[in-house]
Amino acid sequence: MAGAGYKKWAAGEVLTAAGLNTYIQEQAVMVFASAAARTSALGTAVSEGMVSYRTDSNALEFYDGASWVAAGQDSVLTNVQIVGQTKEAHLTSGTGFAGYTFNVADDAVQFITANATSNGTLNIRGNGSTTLNTFMAVGDTITIVLVITNGSTAYYPTAYQIDGSAITPLWAGGTAPTAGNANSRDVYTLTIFKTASATYTTFAAQVRYA
Repeated sequence: MAGAGYKKWAAGEVLTAAGLNTYIQEQAVMVFASAAARTSALGTAVSEGMVSYRTDSNALEFYDGASWVAAGQDSVLTNVQIVGQTKEAHLTSGTGFAGYTFNVADDAVQFITANATSNGTLNIRGNGSTTLNTFMAVGDTITIVLVITNGSTAYYPTAYQIDGSAITPLWAGGTAPTAGNANSRDVYTLTIFKTASATYTTFAAQVRYA
């Protein structure tokens, strides 16, 4: 954590100027390098309404009483006018596909720029310390996009998982892909509906770009 660190005040303890300027004034929004660093610093000393900022993913999150969620994730917006172009960050990986773990907390669009080296499993989760089951509430929907680069030999995801458990997506056109496309970029789009705890309906599509 940036600054002086985390402090839990004891009953009757004197609040000094230094304590006010560091623990309280400077750290109303706590800053951590990662979700793991936050867990290490806070342990179980968390309460609903706490706010933190993660420098690994530039994410502002709050504790909802059960887990850390992205600020604004559950917001309802009405009468919103968007002027000009909108943009969305993406994550780039230079390691060719041979199976892939998709951390949705990092970015919803992830681009593998190096040529794939083998078929493999696509596993979708929140991140290294958060399951997708925790990241999403029942009734939430999320769409992810994975771009796989293929050279002269084409590879593709042969199995799909959420939090390490197998899922069977419903595919556009009614048939799951049986191969990748050589000398192309294959774009896999998956829209995931959480219908109950650890229960999902997933719609998927593969599109070739060359």
